[in-house]
Amino acid sequence: MKAWYVYVVRCKDGTLYSGITTDVVRRVAEHNDSKEGARYTRTRRPVTLGYKKRCASRSEASKKEYALKLLTRAEKLALIKKQRR
Repeated sequence: MKAWYVYVVRCKDGTLYSGITTDVVRRVAEHNDSKEGARYTRTRRPVTLGYKKRCASRSEASKKEYALKLLTRAEKLALIKKQRR
């Protein structure tokens, strides 16, 4: 079974974007280099990976993404900072 990840990227304009994927490296590259990236990030390139968390299933990743989207910007930045330690 494939591992799923929830992730947050930081856009060039300082905004944050979250999503889910099975391959974080590929997905960040898509956000930066192709039409496969999200519409939101296409005009805010380049993006850099700020946070990722492995999940057991797509369902769990989707639930965690939803929870991430409910966080304030400050809370998301704290998650990013905590993971970089």
